[in-house]
Amino acid sequence: MPKDPSFKKVFQKIRAKKPKDLDKQFGEAHEEVFEKMDCLTCGNCCKTTSPMWNETDIQRVAHLFKMKVSTFLDAYLVQDSDGDWVYPAAPCPFLTMEDNTCQIYEHRPKACREYPHTNRKNMMGILQLTAKNTLICPAVGQIMEKLERIYLS
Repeated sequence: MPKDPSFKKVFQKIRAKKPKDLDKQFGEAHEEVFEKMDCLTCGNCCKTTSPMWNETDIQRVAHLFKMKVSTFLDAYLVQDSDGDWVYPAAPCPFLTMEDNTCQIYEHRPKACREYPHTNRKNMMGILQLTAKNTLICPAVGQIMEKLERIYLS
């Protein structure tokens, strides 16, 4: 039987059990996977999604480009229906498509720094986001395979 790429049964089991050590389990799996993962071979996150930009991110990158904040916003971002600053379309305008590198890597938004959000506190609260990220990031799929062994064996 082929694997379920959305890991529906694993997420159902986690929601039912509400394990107290879930953050630790995700954190350990995250570390194992990212020891071997080279994100530059993929870049799918930057090709398909937009991070939310906070005020600090906006000011930092506008300063990097020696632009007024208003000019930066006009050039790169729009407000979505929730009022969050995001790219108007994918891919990320700072992604170099030839090699998947980021032109603003050292100055990238907090959301990019934290992606795919699998090594943080309160993983129980972002299981829906994690399920969505399994379809974007191969590393999240590998992390979920490790958790699948814990919850479905």
